[in-house]
Amino acid sequence: MNPLVRALRREPRQLVRLGLWSVVEAAPAFLIGHAIARAIEDGFAPAEPLIGLGWLAALGLAWLAGAAAARQVVLAVAAVAEPFRDDLLTRVVEGALRTGSGRDSAAVARAGLQVELARDAFAAVVTTVRGFVFTVVSVVLGLLTLAPETLVLVMPPFLAGLGLFLASLPALARRQRAYLLADERLAEAMTGMAGGLRDIEACGLRESVTGRLERQVGAQAGAARTLARVSAARTAALAAGGWLPVVLVLAGTPWLLDRGVGAGVIVGTLAYVAQSLAPALGGLVQGLGVSGVRLAVSLGRILAMAPPAAPAPSRIRPFGSEIRLDAVTFAYGPHSAPVLEGMDLTVPEGDHLAVVGPSGAGKSTLASLLSGVLRPGKGEVLVGGVPAAQLDPAARVLIPQEAYVFRGTLRENLLYHAQDGTGLAEAVEAVGGSGLVDELGGYDAQVDPGALSAGQRQLIALARAYLAPASLVVLDEATCHLDPATEARAEAAFARRGGTLVVIAHRLTSALRARRILLMDGTRITLGTHEELIRTSPLYADLAGHWHPEPVS
Repeated sequence: MNPLVRALRREPRQLVRLGLWSVVEAAPAFLIGHAIARAIEDGFAPAEPLIGLGWLAALGLAWLAGAAAARQVVLAVAAVAEPFRDDLLTRVVEGALRTGSGRDSAAVARAGLQVELARDAFAAVVTTVRGFVFTVVSVVLGLLTLAPETLVLVMPPFLAGLGLFLASLPALARRQRAYLLADERLAEAMTGMAGGLRDIEACGLRESVTGRLERQVGAQAGAARTLARVSAARTAALAAGGWLPVVLVLAGTPWLLDRGVGAGVIVGTLAYVAQSLAPALGGLVQGLGVSGVRLAVSLGRILAMAPPAAPAPSRIRPFGSEIRLDAVTFAYGPHSAPVLEGMDLTVPEGDHLAVVGPSGAGKSTLASLLSGVLRPGKGEVLVGGVPAAQLDPAARVLIPQEAYVFRGTLRENLLYHAQDGTGLAEAVEAVGGSGLVDELGGYDAQVDPGALSAGQRQLIALARAYLAPASLVVLDEATCHLDPATEARAEAAFARRGGTLVVIAHRLTSALRARRILLMDGTRITLGTHEELIRTSPLYADLAGHWHPEPVS
């Protein structure tokens, strides 16, 4: 689906909110002609100044309401534009990783800049087009209810100017893209020349390099001149659609007077055109002519730099949640020492395993392998007989130490992996998050991830995982920011939940609650209960002696 269409369809509630506030913002555009006409004809002309002032006061109140609505419009547009930016950035990063260009940090940075330009342009286009549509509708309704005869003088030139501008947009986009490409080529040539000045002088290449740069400068200047010529159509469109109606209304004043239209109504019509219609067209011309073209060019370049993601491999639903590692070896690079080497491990379905070991022993690496985030260099990681990397995403869930919470309602965060809201309150209560729901203001409260503490984010992630249909849950220090009592409650809830539970432990109490403990020490592993490891493993005994029930900072 086109990123623009997806961005607009993703947040229907925000679009409804945007439309409602736009109605309030456009109220002055509808009222201005009526207020001026009535103030003149019913107030000041018959020597009733209070009536005239009352109409003008009503217009002033409408402007105040419109100003307040404009702030809400900005917030609603931002709520639509930010996910659009996230989509583009995800596409850029995935494309860079897939094609290998991710190693070129400069290329990724340039792509990131294009994403920011596209986001800003998208927000400007949404704001501009929305404002134009609501203003034009308000003006048409205002003229219809004030003096329908004026539409004959106002709308034909306005529509002609609008058509002229829209017809020029494709050529404007092409010329804008050509200008940007010429500008980029010139910048690259200048950068290369500046970095090689010494070699250019030493090899006597001054004339050839100068000639090449002159051609680049000439191409850039030619593209700029062509763009300027095409941009002249915007001025013609604004003149035809924004100011020709004023001339026609003034010239048609005798005809309007003959048809019973009063002087105040004519002044109100001129106010509609000069204060609402012409600025709206000017905003559209400027917004689409600059931001719209910039959006089209930036989006085209982003999609070219980051082609659509390759089809995802088929995901398989395992028959169970037994974990088996067969001779698994993993290293983070071809020349790096292996973190895991020849590791064999079996975790029966329904087991509760705690993984302990010193820092750097490979605990988080094991968690990533079990959840399919990493693939082994050698050997196999099987969950229910299926390679972990091919698992159906719904079959397992991994919660890292830094839990992820996205902008949206608390309910949306909690039900991200769930089919419906069944058991929502029970799940939150089970992991100890009921107090958090009250603190945030209920399930429909908006969540700002930056305003949450690390512990609050972990509680949300734990409840989300509890509600997921996954039969394998991997908690990679997922409770390290919780107090010991809440941690114990959450782990006990997952143990009762069913399925296989793997806990990367950061407190001794997590290991004590598990049925079995996996001790990792470099590439060596030892499996047993707490009592067995205390008797047989000096490393485990040492770790147990230094472990605290307090949270690790």
